[in-house]
Amino acid sequence: MTPIAIIGAGGWGTALAITMARAERDVRLWAYEPYLVETMIATRENPIYLPSVRVPESVRVSNSMQDVLGGARIVIMAVPSHVYRQVFSQLLPLLKGDMFFVSATKGIENDSLMRMSEVVADVAKPRFAPQVAVMSGPTFAPEVARGEPTALVVASPNENLRRILQSELSAPRFRLYTNADLIGVEIAAAVKNIIAIAAGVVDGLGLGSNPVAALITRGLAEMTRLVVACGGKRERRSGPAGPGDLVLTSYGSLSRNRRVGVALGQGKNIDEVLSNMRMVAEGVKTAKSTVALAQKLNVEMPIAEKMYAVLHEGLKPHDAIDDLMERKLKEE
Repeated sequence: MTPIAIIGAGGWGTALAITMARAERDVRLWAYEPYLVETMIATRENPIYLPSVRVPESVRVSNSMQDVLGGARIVIMAVPSHVYRQVFSQLLPLLKGDMFFVSATKGIENDSLMRMSEVVADVAKPRFAPQVAVMSGPTFAPEVARGEPTALVVASPNENLRRILQSELSAPRFRLYTNADLIGVEIAAAVKNIIAIAAGVVDGLGLGSNPVAALITRGLAEMTRLVVACGGKRERRSGPAGPGDLVLTSYGSLSRNRRVGVALGQGKNIDEVLSNMRMVAEGVKTAKSTVALAQKLNVEMPIAEKMYAVLHEGLKPHDAIDDLMERKLKEE
């Protein structure tokens, strides 16, 4: 089996390492924090980001990028979007043009408005043109780590690449579908986190199930408009990486983005909410870049805009809901 390097030992990176080890892959996991590496080696558990799930002995955990990347052919990036460029830039001197890169991060870079696969290409271009794909779908890390059935996609316009990765990264109860629409998959993965925050706000306000369903369906419409404007495929907005991921993140009790929204709906301040969270809720930062990208491309995204205003401009959640309901009537 092809050696696999996973960069980022958060909940998702650790769950991927456990899953790949379960499939008897040669897997190495890079963690930023030296003390976390020491703890995981000593206890075979990630107590910070994925407690109570055993990390197999076969997973080589290290703080050394050189050790993790040595001999690896597949490199999976599983770090938060706001440090993605920095970490990949640090990796660059150790990378080779024949490696396969898989982005497992859901977000849009704030300053450049680039998708994560574009960040990989941008950083790597002085040395080589990277072979890059995206892995996405409805996945909660604890469930994946426990071996519960999971279906997601690996997306790339390169058919050979996506089929190689489908074969190499599929594992017991971890089913990978292929998808040619890399743009659509990445945009959907970013936007769904913002919609999930909105769904949590509705729940936190105690408004019932009707508005949540309305938000999810209208959120899917916003997602589709941005996908098409960015060059993705409208007809591919179905399956695990579209509605599947959106529904899970909006309704699932393990969703960090939904949890942020619930707290905001209950009247808590965003700084207070984030200070009590160790893991990243990508939708908070991605709201800024998504709205900026939509404005750049002249795409109407009222839900995303209102969530940005709630998160970053002090708009009250109940006022955001009222603003959305009082918009000019239109055809669906």
